[in-house]
Amino acid sequence: MRKLLPLVGTPSDSHPGGRSALTCRFRCGDACFHEVPNTSDNEYVGDVIAGALSRRAVMRAAAVVSVATGVGAGAVVPAAAHGGEGEGRRRKPAKKPQGARGLRYSSVAPNTADAVTVPEGYRQNVVVRWGEPILRGAPAFDPEKQTAAAQSGQFGYNNDFLALLPLPGEHRRQLLVANHEYTDEVLMFRGYDPENPTREQVEIAWAAHGLGVVVVEEDRRTGALTAVPRHPLNRRITATTEFRLTGPAAGSELLKTSADPTGRKVLGTLNNCSGGTTPWGTTLHGEENFNQYFANATRATDKRYGLGTGATERKWERFDQRFDVAREPNESHRFGYVVELDPYDPTSTPRKRTALGRVKHEGATVRLTDDGRPVVYTGDDERFDYFYKFVGSKRMKRGGSRAAREHNSTLLDEGTLYVARLTGDSPAVEVDGSGRLPADGEFDGSGEWIPLATSTARGAVSHVPGMTAEEVYVFTRLAGDKVGATKMDRPEDIEPNPHTGKVYVALTNNTNRGTGTNPAADEANPRNANKHGHILELTERRNRADSTRFAWSLFLVAGDPKDPATYFAGFPKDEVSPISCPDNVAFDPHGNLWISTDGAQLGSHDGLFGVATRGPRRGELKQFLTVPVGAETCGPLVQDRRVLVAVQHPGEVNGASVEKPASIWPDGPGKIVRPAVVAVWRADGRDIGV
Repeated sequence: MRKLLPLVGTPSDSHPGGRSALTCRFRCGDACFHEVPNTSDNEYVGDVIAGALSRRAVMRAAAVVSVATGVGAGAVVPAAAHGGEGEGRRRKPAKKPQGARGLRYSSVAPNTADAVTVPEGYRQNVVVRWGEPILRGAPAFDPEKQTAAAQSGQFGYNNDFLALLPLPGEHRRQLLVANHEYTDEVLMFRGYDPENPTREQVEIAWAAHGLGVVVVEEDRRTGALTAVPRHPLNRRITATTEFRLTGPAAGSELLKTSADPTGRKVLGTLNNCSGGTTPWGTTLHGEENFNQYFANATRATDKRYGLGTGATERKWERFDQRFDVAREPNESHRFGYVVELDPYDPTSTPRKRTALGRVKHEGATVRLTDDGRPVVYTGDDERFDYFYKFVGSKRMKRGGSRAAREHNSTLLDEGTLYVARLTGDSPAVEVDGSGRLPADGEFDGSGEWIPLATSTARGAVSHVPGMTAEEVYVFTRLAGDKVGATKMDRPEDIEPNPHTGKVYVALTNNTNRGTGTNPAADEANPRNANKHGHILELTERRNRADSTRFAWSLFLVAGDPKDPATYFAGFPKDEVSPISCPDNVAFDPHGNLWISTDGAQLGSHDGLFGVATRGPRRGELKQFLTVPVGAETCGPLVQDRRVLVAVQHPGEVNGASVEKPASIWPDGPGKIVRPAVVAVWRADGRDIGV
């Protein structure tokens, strides 16, 4: 058996926010160790955009991130616990647990097991792993003989957002759509040299990024969900797939390159984190930490987006000049958008929707106004950045006719883009940065959606003084700076509750809050050095999705329930699970909020939690599962009888490599660690948590 590396166990072994150094290195380009991009008096807040295409700063730093090697102590479970294949469906759970409807399961205790740990009476299986062939002609996965051609027909790496869509006429089958956010080259390639990657390794990584569409089928006997290879709807979209830029910025001078003088066609999508499904049957995917793929950037606008001035970690710029900003100054402007995909049409061209703005989109979720117009919520995952709303001007057409599909394919190109400004209702002296509740017993207040730009069929209009509409859509962060949006603690996933209409914003953490010259705590972000994060609950005026006013309160302030600086919507804290670093969120059929975590700082692995949002048990939070060593819980999806999670970057521990794995999940000793999608269901076949 291979000797396993110990778990990360002390703060010195991890980066701010609880992630390992390896995660920070490959997922976000060590964003937490860079200067905070949003500073109130930097030059880019002024009139820098006018000269953005021609000016070059004089400073260049050729820093290449190196990996930390320190590790702490921990434990793993025997190999027999790995894999988690389903067993018979008709076993009765022991004693019926108490809780809100949908949350009646026995809470999983915090742990550091190298496994997906689920409640008593539940079963699980791996639905699809990195490298499994899903397209016709794709070979079986062989990590020692992997090629770019093979990877382009196989399930991609580091699955994140998940969607399950119906497949009419195909019994017990659904259409699974997954994001493939980023690659861990040191965990993919034996003998990987980070200073000298080969062209084949780089092209494999290009093919492992992007999106995946694969039909999945339920086993009626066991409840397991498995991929259906070579189905005609299966599809891989990679870093080299052709996309269309649509909306008000398409064709702009800011988006034109030597390879695309039209400014309307771009190759690939990068760092897709979370996403959403639309009422008209498409999926949305947020391009997040795209900045890390671009080298040699020197402009002030690049600085606002976190682009570096030297070489990149992966060295893609050596193999394709579009990743070298010095040679292709506009290529990076073509990433950082919300992508829309029609998973039912494998011949369709995915589209990047510029009307939703360019930021580090964690995801994008949709609801309809009372009169049928789309509203899209999205967060910008960066310390001290903002969250946004787009309100469309065109109504969705019902039905599956060709005319309806063509009309709905334009819904996200016309409308108004807004950014949020929040105001607390407590005296500033009562928000001291400790997390102690103010005198009125809640962190709460009012807010407004500030318009940034409006796009119509006739053109677009900027609402930001000193910026054109095209500049607002391409440099959306700067627009938010100019109108005084509220600086938040890493806005991640945003989900409207389909039962109540309230909107929930996950704020993962911000250890820079209140340090040095950085902004101190405010009522919406009430803790300095905030390492555990919180969740905001937003009620739009008259509960109308197109309202420009809202009330807000903090629904959950994460951390150890024994810590007085935590809050669980007023529910008794001795009856909830500890939680840290909320990331992706989703709703179950009962209106409970399900929260996945990223970088938890409480000594346990990341996991998935359910919490009641209404009724007498509002705020009751219960842990449903934990993920293996080094992994993050992503893409939660909760159906009546099944929960799906994406187990992302298992084994991503400081010092780990193919030769020295930190995890043996999901296939046991002697096998390469592989990100995968996991399904969980009740052994007795009944609904989840009832």
